[in-house]
Amino acid sequence: MSDVPNAVSGETLGVEIVLAEPRGFCAGVDRAIEIVERALAKFGRPIYVRHEIVHNTYVVNDLKAKGAIFIEELSDVPPGATLVFSAHGVSKAVQQEAQQRGFHVFDATCPLVTKVHVEVAKLHREGFEFIMIGHKGHPEVEGTMGQLDSGIHLVEDAADVARVVPAQEAKLAVVTQTTLSVDDAAVILAAVKARFPQVREPKQQDICYATQNRQDAVKLLSPQVDIVVVVGSPTSSNSNRLREVAIKLGTPSHMVDSADELRPEWFEGKTRVGLTAGASAPEILVRQVIDRIKALGAISVRTMDGLTETVKFPLPKGLKIDGEEGAALEHLR
Repeated sequence: MSDVPNAVSGETLGVEIVLAEPRGFCAGVDRAIEIVERALAKFGRPIYVRHEIVHNTYVVNDLKAKGAIFIEELSDVPPGATLVFSAHGVSKAVQQEAQQRGFHVFDATCPLVTKVHVEVAKLHREGFEFIMIGHKGHPEVEGTMGQLDSGIHLVEDAADVARVVPAQEAKLAVVTQTTLSVDDAAVILAAVKARFPQVREPKQQDICYATQNRQDAVKLLSPQVDIVVVVGSPTSSNSNRLREVAIKLGTPSHMVDSADELRPEWFEGKTRVGLTAGASAPEILVRQVIDRIKALGAISVRTMDGLTETVKFPLPKGLKIDGEEGAALEHLR
């Protein structure tokens, strides 16, 4: 990366970093992390967390250092322990097993994912089957599909829609993973509606406000820059979608888990670098990436105009911190 001469005045123009707005943590991620930190402050280490609390390496390692133990199987949790469900949600079977084993459970499922679970339960009671648009193996998809024993069919792309064989078509509803590409989900939904014209769409779009806002910001950012860097972990669905949005708009894009993964050759000949972060990526990583890109030659940073998010979700009962416990929470941060 190097400064670029101005052909008109002969002055040198520095390489600019343009920050997407909004970017980074959403309300559901903030809430999930705070639940684990408060549980540690209130009950002491260790606190067990089923699956990564959010899909970000830095966040998980930070919580491990504070005393969180991440597990996949409830059999790895000792009797009577405090257990936190991740932001992605869990199946009914996992909920029931946790109850049977007598764990002290705090549910960090994002309220927007819980909304989908509630809708599935309500419509199931009314006799509906479901088509779920999502990625096979993603914990949120497993949690949502696990709300029912049967009658929920996963489709990952438009081609999958042709293979769906519901027991009946009179009562069929669509739900989606909350962290999908807005555009990709629309294409798949259109295929579902073409095959099942009477299908019931969600009352409100299942794709969460934060996912959509970050994708919309990248759509505005991409035409203004020569390259887009997305801060996010490989397991983060919403972070991967941000990179894909930029690429579909014709802007080269790379996703990094940390500043160490930046490669100098990405920036050769580039004069304006776009930077965003997935909903599970903390701002400290963005700042480290900025510092690294500056070391490669960027000399200015500008934040583009964008939405200011004010959403905040309430915490579960039983995690109130005051007095010495409040000081303990502050120490954890």
